[in-house]
Amino acid sequence: MQRQTTIAKASEVKRNWYLVDATGIPLGRLASRIAMILMGKNKAIYTPNCDCGDYVVVINASEVKLTGDAEHKKNYYNVSGYNGGLRTRSAGTMKREFPVEMVERAVWGMIPKGPLGRQMFKKLFVYAGKDHQQTAQQPVVLDLSK
Repeated sequence: MQRQTTIAKASEVKRNWYLVDATGIPLGRLASRIAMILMGKNKAIYTPNCDCGDYVVVINASEVKLTGDAEHKKNYYNVSGYNGGLRTRSAGTMKREFPVEMVERAVWGMIPKGPLGRQMFKKLFVYAGKDHQQTAQQPVVLDLSK
């Protein structure tokens, strides 16, 4: 008797809401664990060509931890396309002024690129403080500090 491989369909996937507190968690570890949840790799029904992932709400993004000397040595770059249009910001500046963008960029770097990755990324909600707008969805608190 042969075993049948189950292939998930987007219409059959049950999505959960998770609440993650980023306080004191290193940025890379936080981003990789969030990416796994967004892609659905934490589920038994994971299928690479289907969005099986759950929704993730991240609070306290401004309290994320940068290890080593990353606060001074790590840089974020944006290029406008014009001559002299390179903008460079240190990780310390990003953490103080744009913590939401810093967490989003870290997670975006760890999910697949293309239409499916953009669909997965839309299920991520990041907030700099402890207040969020997804209370109606009753997200389950997920402890990633372990």
